[in-house]
Amino acid sequence: MSEEFSPRFQALFFEVYEALPRQGPGDRASAARALGLCGTLPPSPAVLDLGCGVGGQTLYLAELTAGRILALDTHTPSIERLRATLAERGLAHRVEARVADMAAPGLAPASFDLVWSEGALYNIGLDHALRNIHALLRPGGHLVFTDAVWRKEDPPAEVRAGFDQEYPTMAWTGDVLATIERHDFAVLGHFILPDEAWWTDFYTPMLARIEALRRRYAGDAEAAGVLDQLAREPELHRLYSDYYAYEYFVARRPA
Repeated sequence: MSEEFSPRFQALFFEVYEALPRQGPGDRASAARALGLCGTLPPSPAVLDLGCGVGGQTLYLAELTAGRILALDTHTPSIERLRATLAERGLAHRVEARVADMAAPGLAPASFDLVWSEGALYNIGLDHALRNIHALLRPGGHLVFTDAVWRKEDPPAEVRAGFDQEYPTMAWTGDVLATIERHDFAVLGHFILPDEAWWTDFYTPMLARIEALRRRYAGDAEAAGVLDQLAREPELHRLYSDYYAYEYFVARRPA
């Protein structure tokens, strides 16, 4: 295992990320805009949130729809935190958080009216994810997801290296649209997340959490090095966000 993914790095990574409102860019306004592109949904849609993390977008969906929601993630601590949040907010009667792998979720075909996923489908590859989702959607059902895309050629070496490590198959918007259509979905719309969707509920609380952990681990050189690595991501975004973006894609399985 490389130093970057050492046990200490992983422990501090989760100490940072599990405390955040969400584990990637996004916000309620963008979720509402994407949902609006779906057109008509059933009054109480069956919704599946794949790779939900601690459920930032799951909570938006609970506000923006009247249906039942199943939220899946492989990371047990994130699911436990989401369950606690649902209980606190009185949502456990219609939102279920479950530990499961989106690559093989074990769900019945044609069970959902809406499948939602923010920044997670790349974990199993977009082709694999779209095949699974097409089977899980009812005819006429909708898919909404976000994915990282390139916006400019020749990104700085540090930016390219970061994405090569985390998402080596990251593509351009046109490539993602072609992949969606290849899997028998009709594209209804797409749009790039605004910059505030990176900062309000993601990078700003991340930096605050990193500073809190710097105080907790004062004098610990190894921890300081890991926290410096984690703080570099929002700094790179501040400098080079014109080279890449997160984009919402909205599609429909034909009836």
